[in-house]
Amino acid sequence: MDHSNGGNASDDSPRSSTSSLFEKLDRINTAKQYEDSAASSLLRRDPASERDLESGAHINPRVSQKSKKFKKWFMLAGMTAITVWGLFVLALFVQSLTQPEASKDVQTVVQGSKPKTIIPGDGGDNANYAGSNFKLVVTPQSVRTGTFRPESKSVQWIQAADLEGAYLVRDRKYVVKTYGEDDKEIEITDTSVHYGEHNLRIDELWLRPDLKKALFVTERKKNYRHSSFGNYWILDVESKEVKPLLKGDDKARIAVASWAPNGKAIALVYENNVYVTHVDKYETVQVTDDGSEQIFNGRPDWVYEEEVLSGDNALWWSPDGQHLAFLRSDDTKVQEFTIPYYVQDPKPQAYPEYRSIKYPKPGSPNPDVQMAFYNVEEDATTFINEPLAQDDIISDVTWSQTGVALIRASDREADVLKIVHVDSSKGYAAKILRENNVKELDGGWVETVRSSKIIPQNESLGLLEEGYIDTVISEGRNHLAYFVFGEPKPRTMLTSGDWEVVNAPSSYDASTGTVYFLSTQKDPTERHLYSVKIDGSDLKPVTNTTEDAYYGVSFSEDARFALLSYNGPEVPYQKIIDLHSASPLDAPKVVKNEFLQTTLDSYALPTSHFAQINVGTEEKPILANSVEIRPPNFDEKKVYPVLFFVYGGPGSQMVTKTFNIDFQKSVAASLDYVVVTVDGRGTGYMGREFLSVVRDDIGRREAADQIAAAKLWAQKDYVDANHMAIWGWSYGGYCTLKTLEADAGETFRFGMAVAPVTDWRFYDSVYTERYMHTPQHNKKGYEQTAVHNMTALGANERFLVMHGSGDDNVHMQNTLSLIDNLDLAGIENYDMHIYPDSDHSIYFHNAQAMVYDRLYTWIQRAFNDEFS
Repeated sequence: MDHSNGGNASDDSPRSSTSSLFEKLDRINTAKQYEDSAASSLLRRDPASERDLESGAHINPRVSQKSKKFKKWFMLAGMTAITVWGLFVLALFVQSLTQPEASKDVQTVVQGSKPKTIIPGDGGDNANYAGSNFKLVVTPQSVRTGTFRPESKSVQWIQAADLEGAYLVRDRKYVVKTYGEDDKEIEITDTSVHYGEHNLRIDELWLRPDLKKALFVTERKKNYRHSSFGNYWILDVESKEVKPLLKGDDKARIAVASWAPNGKAIALVYENNVYVTHVDKYETVQVTDDGSEQIFNGRPDWVYEEEVLSGDNALWWSPDGQHLAFLRSDDTKVQEFTIPYYVQDPKPQAYPEYRSIKYPKPGSPNPDVQMAFYNVEEDATTFINEPLAQDDIISDVTWSQTGVALIRASDREADVLKIVHVDSSKGYAAKILRENNVKELDGGWVETVRSSKIIPQNESLGLLEEGYIDTVISEGRNHLAYFVFGEPKPRTMLTSGDWEVVNAPSSYDASTGTVYFLSTQKDPTERHLYSVKIDGSDLKPVTNTTEDAYYGVSFSEDARFALLSYNGPEVPYQKIIDLHSASPLDAPKVVKNEFLQTTLDSYALPTSHFAQINVGTEEKPILANSVEIRPPNFDEKKVYPVLFFVYGGPGSQMVTKTFNIDFQKSVAASLDYVVVTVDGRGTGYMGREFLSVVRDDIGRREAADQIAAAKLWAQKDYVDANHMAIWGWSYGGYCTLKTLEADAGETFRFGMAVAPVTDWRFYDSVYTERYMHTPQHNKKGYEQTAVHNMTALGANERFLVMHGSGDDNVHMQNTLSLIDNLDLAGIENYDMHIYPDSDHSIYFHNAQAMVYDRLYTWIQRAFNDEFS
C-alpha cells in the first residue's frame, strides 16, 4: 500500500503503496477540462430569492395611444434613473477600492461553474477574505489542474573540493550554483544535447563532483510506481561529447544507474544484470550474468520496490568507490499474478493483453534474497549467505569511510530487527552486530526505514572508535541513539521525551559533532528541525518553534548547508541555509511562491481547525489528532452535512499542518460541507502503544475510532447528524468499508471506497505480514479483518465502490470478491464503477478526472437524499 502523507514534501510516514498516492494524484494534470455541471444542483438555495427571480407583473401586449405617450415619458425617466444608478454604483466601486481590507467581507457561492457575489452573512472572521470583494470558489477542477500547487525545487548537492555549498539545479539549463559570500553560477549544459544526428532531450542529470562529466537519462518510460527504463549517457561537460553508458550499445534500455562517490565509475543495471562503466577509460565490465525474468541483480522486484526500498535502486557504493554492494533477488518460487489490459490499443482488440507480475501474497513464497559485494579493483564478487536468512527482509545498506557496511534487515514477519556488520578488509566477513525483538518489546513490528548514519572516529570530539546513529524504541517512542561498533546497546541516548524523531538522523556534521533531525517535539502534526551534539548535549531547535510549521530538509554531504523547505500551514517557501552561520534562518528565500499567494487572494478559502479528540471513554481516554475543514463563511447557526476522509494505514499520518488545497477542501468550499479527518489508532507519531495496538487485528480499532469521532461530531449544533458519510482510497477504502461494516448505518449513512483492500489474503506478503503475520500463524485474524459481514453493509443506506482494472498493487480481485459476497447475500444498496486498465492511481484515459467527478456528484446525490 502507499504510505503517503497527503502530499507533504517531507515524506516521513513509514508506509506502503497508497501513501505517496495522493501526492502523485496531485501532480497529475489532466488535459480534459472539468465541467462543473453538477454543482448548481447542490447549492443551498434560499427559496425566497428563487421566488423573487421567478415573479413579475404580467404586461398586456395591447397598448393604447395614451399608453404610448406614457411609455415615452417612462422610458426617458427610466434612462435618467439608470444613469443615476450607474453613477451611484461607480461611486460605490471606487469607494470599495479604497476600503480597508478588513471590511471586504463578501461571500461567494457557485452557480454552475461561475462565482456570484452575495450579501455577507454575520460578518464573522471566516467571512473576512483579504483582497477583493469578488472571490472565486475552490472546485475539483481548480485543484486537479494545479491552480494551488506550490512551486518547489530539488537540488543535487555537489561535494566539490574547490566549491563551497555547491548544488545543481535545472531551470532553462543545468547550472551549478554556490551558496555563500562568493556566489557563483557555472553552466553545465542545455536541457538537450546532440548525439550524432540525434537531439537528446535530458530527463534527469547527475553531475560528477569535479564537474567534468555528467550522467543523464533520456526517453524514460515508467515501469511500476518507482521504476522506469531509459537510455543512459555520459556527457563530457567541456567538449559536449556524448557516449552511451553501456559501451557499444546506444539503444540499451537501462533500469538504474549510479555514480561512484569518487566519480571514477558508474554502476548500472541492464536486463537484470549489474555492470560497471569506468568513465575515464570508457570501459564497461559485466559484474553478474545470471539476470533474467526470475533473477534481479541491483534492482528490486515488484514487492521490494513497492514495500521495502520504496525506490528502483538496489545498489550501494562505498565512499571511496572501491566496493559496490547490491541486492540479488531470486523470484523463481514467487507465484505470478496476471492482469488483463483491454484498451491499450486505440483500435478495438478482440483479445486483451496480459501482464504477469511476480507478486507474493501472505503465506506464499517470498523472493530469496542475498547481499553481494563487488570489489572494483579485483573485479570479484562475494555473496553473503550468513547470518541472514534467504527470506529475511533487507531494507538498507550504509557504508563507513573505512569500508565497513551495515546491513539493516528483519525476519520475514518483521518481529526482529537485525543489524549486520560486513568488513570489506576481511573478505566481507559478516556478523550480527545488534538484534532486537520488537514483538517482545511492545507487540509491534520492524518498519523498513533507513535510519542508520555512520559516525567516524574523531579524537577531538571524544570519539575514539567508529560508530553509528540509529533510531531505537525508548520509553515507548522512537528516539536517536549513538552506538559503537561491537556494542549491542547504545553508548549514548541522544534524544528522549514524549515525542518522536522522524526519519532520523537527517544528517551529521563531523566537523562540529552535530546531529540534525526532524521531530514532533513541538506537536505531532508539525515537523521542526533540531540539532544535538554527539554526546547528547545541547539539544535545541534550528527552526522557529514559536510558530506552527511543517519543515522538510535536504543536506549537503558535509551537513553545513541545507535546503530548508517550509511546507505549511501557510504558503510554502524554500531557503538554502548555512548552518555554520550565527543566524541561518535569515537567509533569503530561493522559492517564494508569490504567484500562488496572489492566486489565493482571489479565492474564498475553507479553514482548517486542528484538535485532539477523545475517541475512548472518560475512564480510558484515547487522544487522536483531527482536522475539521469548514466551508468559507462558516456559520455555526447553520447545519452542515459532514464527510469524513480516512486513510488510517499503520504508521501513516494524514492530519498534518501542511499547505494543501485538495479534493477535501474543494468539497468544503464548493458544496458547503464540513470535512473531517481523524488519525485513529494504528497511525504514526503518537507513540508505540497507539501504533502497535492494531497488530494482528487491523481494521477493527481503526473503524471504531472513526465511528467514535463521528458520534462526537454528530453532537455539534452545526452538524446535520442525518447526513454523515465517509470515504477513502486504498487502505482508506478498506477503512471505509470496515467502518460501514462495524457501524451498520447507525452513524454513517453513506460511504465511498476507491481501490480498497477487502481481504488481506489478496494483498502482498511483505506489507501484510508486517502487521498481520502469516495466515498460517494468524488464521482467525485474517478471517476477521476481511470485509465479511454483508448484512451489516446492507444496513447502510448506500455505498460506492470504484477500482481500476489494471491495478497492479491492490488487485481488482478485492472488489470483485466483495461484489460476489454482496450478490450471494442479496445486498443491492451499492454502486460500482470500473476504470479500464487504470492502475492504483486511476488516471489512465481520463480516469483521474472521472473518478473525482464521480465522488463529487455521488456524495451530492447522497446528501440530497436521492437514494432514500
